[in-house]
Amino acid sequence: MTTPKTAFGQTIHHVELAGWLATATEHHGNGCVMFDWLGVEDAGRPGAAGQRHAVFLHVINPQTREGVMLRTEISETDALPSVAHLWKGALWHEREAAEMFGVTVDGEPEHLLLPDSFQGHPLRKDFVLASRVVRPWPGALEPGEDNTSAPSRRRTAPPGVPDPSWGPRREEESTS
Repeated sequence: MTTPKTAFGQTIHHVELAGWLATATEHHGNGCVMFDWLGVEDAGRPGAAGQRHAVFLHVINPQTREGVMLRTEISETDALPSVAHLWKGALWHEREAAEMFGVTVDGEPEHLLLPDSFQGHPLRKDFVLASRVVRPWPGALEPGEDNTSAPSRRRTAPPGVPDPSWGPRREEESTS
């Protein structure tokens, strides 16, 4: 087992992928039999080589009411060992991680929320939000876009907005 770190009342064990299942099994055996959640965070940058994800597992010991969080990092080519045989509720979360982030889980789960024909993984940073192409973002304008300040030297698009190769956005078409 790894040396835990505690911050803000939460104990976190940073675990190598090879020790993920053994550490989870050890915590289950030590009384952490209540599953809280399993989540994935896209730790990479869009377009960066070697996409990485951080996987978190939070379980609770009902006797002491203390929770433990396990964290590991996986790459595109790694498979996350399933913990659903320890906590049945983890199966839904593992299926969501596979579908929404493209994380490979041992015993690849079937689709949960998206149709079989869906292409891509919608919660990854590199997934293009096509709705941003056809409809302008309804929120406040970015700095420099409201013509009340000096123009920005570097205009960056918000996450999910595709590059101009997707074609003109609706607002640009209406002004042409």
